Amino acid sequence: MSNNFNSLAFWVALSGAPQIGPVRFKELIDYFKSPELVWKARIEDVAKVIGEKASWVFDRYRNSIEPDRYLEGIISQGIKVITVVDKDYPRLLLEIYDPPPVIFLKGEIKPEDDLAIAVVGTRKATVYGKEVTRYLVKELVGYGFTIVSGLARGVDSLAHQTALECGGRTLAVLGSGLNRIYPPENHSLAEEIARGGVLLSEFPPNFEPLAGNFPARNRIISGLSRGVVVTEAGEDSGSLITANLALDQNREVFAVPGPIFSKLSKGPADLIKAGAKLVTSVEDIIDEMNITVKDSKSDSILPENAEEDSILKILSSGAKTIDQVIKETKLPTDVVNSTLTLMEIKGKVKNLGNMMFVINR
Repeated sequence: MSNNFNSLAFWVALSGAPQIGPVRFKELIDYFKSPELVWKARIEDVAKVIGEKASWVFDRYRNSIEPDRYLEGIISQGIKVITVVDKDYPRLLLEIYDPPPVIFLKGEIKPEDDLAIAVVGTRKATVYGKEVTRYLVKELVGYGFTIVSGLARGVDSLAHQTALECGGRTLAVLGSGLNRIYPPENHSLAEEIARGGVLLSEFPPNFEPLAGNFPARNRIISGLSRGVVVTEAGEDSGSLITANLALDQNREVFAVPGPIFSKLSKGPADLIKAGAKLVTSVEDIIDEMNITVKDSKSDSILPENAEEDSILKILSSGAKTIDQVIKETKLPTDVVNSTLTLMEIKGKVKNLGNMMFVINR
């Protein structure tokens, strides 16, 4: 925490002021030198920095709050507070243009969280999207990555759940206060994340999940991460906002290709066209990020279902075209297409070009 309780109380109180986001907060600190001096400044002087209208809103707000008592109430709920000047503030988040001046959290940020990657996507994941997300998160956790996401329905929740199931660490960034879990059905998941990872927000604990909060939340998801992986998303998905913010923050962006007839493949396809790294295996992520990670790979390639078993048996004799695979396995064309796509992403098979597949040994 900051040097003393009184100083921290002004940081927290000022961070909750309406119409004072990270940029205005920094402007005020640059001008007045500390949150306490901002809090105690004449309204006329505050208006010089943020304008007359915002300054009057701030004046009404500060007259309604006692900073010390406000902070005591937060800490009594088991919520930790870290400011942007604290040594335990996340290093990667500090690099972005508009880091939150104060973050509220349950759980503990650890040094290994410096190797973090965001996994995001649609709230209405298909079977394909769910399987891809589970596979990539499992592999990433095996390589020592902390998984960051936004606790939303669909891909986000699945990314958190899979990380926990694999014994990995996960950070959930909320678009609301820590006492206002959204969506509400994720209460138990949020509690589990807080026990084995971190539940984090820049919003005061009782702040409601308003629609305008989520784009701000997304910059923190990407800011905490070395890169962002989009597994499945429509062209209007909020996960694409996260990907674009990642680019602005000089982070890597990865996208998983999907079936061309699926609307939820449109988002990743557009990202790939715009220069995102196409991901067909976890190694694509590792290679692009050019970092050293622990080895988690096994030499064995085992089928996860009857369809994979049939395809692996056919490919055991050598490379085959997709038409040959369909003919020899006697599986429906759509089943072979989707299974091969997933097997390629899992690193089990390799596309040699011209729809010729081989086991990826």
